[in-house]
Amino acid sequence: MARKVIGGLIQCSNPINDPEASVQSIRDAMFEKHLPLIDEAGRRGVQILCLQEVFNGPYFCPSQDAKWCDLAEEIPNGPTVQRLSAYAKKYQMAMVIPIYEREMAGVYYNTAAVVDADGTFLGKYRKNHIPHTNGFWEKFFFKPGNLGYPTFQTRYAKIGVYICYDRHFPEGARLLGLNGAEIVFNPSATVAGLSQYLWKLEQPAHAVANGYFIAASNRVGTEAPWNIGRFYGTSYFCDPRGNFLAMGSEEADELVTAEMDLDQLEEVRRTWQFYRDRRPETYDDMVKQLP
Repeated sequence: MARKVIGGLIQCSNPINDPEASVQSIRDAMFEKHLPLIDEAGRRGVQILCLQEVFNGPYFCPSQDAKWCDLAEEIPNGPTVQRLSAYAKKYQMAMVIPIYEREMAGVYYNTAAVVDADGTFLGKYRKNHIPHTNGFWEKFFFKPGNLGYPTFQTRYAKIGVYICYDRHFPEGARLLGLNGAEIVFNPSATVAGLSQYLWKLEQPAHAVANGYFIAASNRVGTEAPWNIGRFYGTSYFCDPRGNFLAMGSEEADELVTAEMDLDQLEEVRRTWQFYRDRRPETYDDMVKQLP
């Protein structure tokens, strides 16, 4: 029997683009704005749905204002994961839910919770690579991940998660493949400029090098008061040959869907024997902190 999975990605803009608005009001507005798109995914038969990076808030890292820590909540017992777990169960739809995680007082992570199609919490991925540069002061808010590169067996496929800046690092992308990922989801918040041409280059390359599907989401619009640039959407699915299966627009709030034939993984990996021909005994220098 063919193993075909319908994936969904939601790209969304901030409905309250007001620098004076409260953290709570923005969080509530972002959550409520996603609900019709989540309902649409359920109606369209999406089996695995991924939201964008820190989906229920603005991308607040251009600031260094600790008030945004009020967005953080526990996983899985916080309100966002609990509410969306009910939607997952309602629609029999596994979900990747990226939010700001509070582990304990003063310890926060950029995290994605993974919930199965019956609403069961499967685990979480914490963003490992944390940028710290003009407009992206993420180390102010996020501790680097400490959970490695886990994969999660959902009802429909074994999936992995990489978050935004992670996508520039092939090491973790390989480990997700070695850990059995069939689809890797990359929820992002990235703006037009230096890295935009890499958006359609790096992740298809990961898909080819590792023989899995990539599902990459990105938010849209601009966000005051920081105005660091335009989030350019273009959420997409890519197969293990590097072909784009579906792609969103650069500006619209929308649900992007694609059907992925997981039987293709076997076919591709029998042709491109990258896992067979790896030479891990020659890679020791890669894990040393060289100059």
